Amino acid sequence: MYDYIIVGAGSAGCVLANRLSEDPDCRVLLLEAGPSDWHPFIHMPAGLAKLVGKKGVNWDYSTAPEPALDGRLLWWPRGKVLGGSSSINAMCYIRGHARDYDEWAAMGAEGWQWSNALPYFRRSEGNERGASELHGGDGPLGVSDPRHRNPLSEVFLQAAREAGHAASDDFNGARQDGFGWYQTTTRDGARSSSARAYLAPVRHRPNLKVVTHAAASRVTFDKGRATGVVYSVKGRGAFCEGASREVILCGGAINSPQLLMLSGIGPAAHLRQHGIGVVADLPGVGGNLHDHLDICTLQRCTQGLSYDRLSDAAVAFQYYLMGRRGPGSSNIAEAGGFLRSRLAEDERPDMQFHFVPAQLDDHGRNRLPGNGYTLHACGLRPRSRGRLSLVSASAADKPRIEAAYLSDPEGFDLQVMVEALRISREILAQPAFAPYRGEELFPGARVQEEADLVAFIRRKAESIYHPVGTCRMGDPKDAGTVVDPQLRVKGVDGLRVVDASVMPRLVGGNTNAPTMMIAERAADLIRGLAA
Repeated sequence: MYDYIIVGAGSAGCVLANRLSEDPDCRVLLLEAGPSDWHPFIHMPAGLAKLVGKKGVNWDYSTAPEPALDGRLLWWPRGKVLGGSSSINAMCYIRGHARDYDEWAAMGAEGWQWSNALPYFRRSEGNERGASELHGGDGPLGVSDPRHRNPLSEVFLQAAREAGHAASDDFNGARQDGFGWYQTTTRDGARSSSARAYLAPVRHRPNLKVVTHAAASRVTFDKGRATGVVYSVKGRGAFCEGASREVILCGGAINSPQLLMLSGIGPAAHLRQHGIGVVADLPGVGGNLHDHLDICTLQRCTQGLSYDRLSDAAVAFQYYLMGRRGPGSSNIAEAGGFLRSRLAEDERPDMQFHFVPAQLDDHGRNRLPGNGYTLHACGLRPRSRGRLSLVSASAADKPRIEAAYLSDPEGFDLQVMVEALRISREILAQPAFAPYRGEELFPGARVQEEADLVAFIRRKAESIYHPVGTCRMGDPKDAGTVVDPQLRVKGVDGLRVVDASVMPRLVGGNTNAPTMMIAERAADLIRGLAA
């Protein structure tokens, strides 16, 4: 019997395992469906390019056919390894805008306003620039400036200035908008995943047990209270461990709602359709699914400066020989920016850009010949909402993901994507790129009219890996709410969800750092320490 069972050793689960096991009298079991994070490409930042097709550390999800995107099945990679997606992502450290969190509170997530969130961001953060009013300097999560900067990334920032956009030296400072270098979740040139930052330093604790290759199939209940978790190891056995205090789901926006439904918590009619007994009828489970949709502009580079043709072996050799320096220390998406377009509805930036000094098509899975560079652009505040549902009562079957991109009735999300594409082209057309600019591969020189831009977006837009919202946090009286502001699942006792699925609405940026903040505050909520 454990005090707490945490399902999922990802961005949130590792944080909780660390914080809850600080009490030596508290017994914690952490279950992870994937393997240990032993692979060298996980820890070398540039190794993320080699992790794209490595299914052993990836859940390898895809959406159902997306009606507004030419019926395509969009690939949704999610980390299936210690550290979760923080072990395979591009490491950009972004919190979003302060108003994002005030908005959460206004939507019924009482206590999650910016003034309450900031102290937990600071507690988590170990920024190499040191502590300040907005930053932490000695937290577990390493946050660093780029060690290696590709010359094309410098050119991009010059072009952004030529296009009239402000410069920024801190996207997490007093002002979010502007273009500059991304700080990354790295320390001393190596990836600082949640597993490296939070779990590795405390694995020796006798009151903490970590089980890898452990796939949870359901939560057990007794008289409406969560009592334990049933799981298998490497596909074998049906083990059941008990929790005297709480079971905490940290599987993310896909796995947490799936496990809730497999355990009898979700839309009652849908559960009965699959022969699952209803423990709590919560129609919001699996709903409110939304994500940042991304569109890429690709150009050839006339000079051999990009990362396209670098030898993987040479990069790794140089990285380890030079003490974690050189191109191997790059997160590839070194520079980017935030801006407030003409479509922005308030003072917050509504678009984000990631510049990659390489040709990136189909998540990097389609290797293009030659050299080039890519500018990612996404709208930060999508109105479209999708849903996740079960295809069977088996945990082995992947759920059905209907992202419903560009489905908002007013067509606003599509307008934002078209505008983001136009701005991308405008930046890449600046004089700074003149010595390097080759042909435009995507969308292509012939794609100029709005109808053609829309067709290109429907044919090529992809996820930028920020799904949230499927266990929405809010006022318990709201029928669509899944967890209350203390992250407790409605209708049952002893069960919480702590991960990106609880976000009522997407933050304006990458979601990894906000997920760790949620876990930091959740640890205090569980221990009765949070304001």
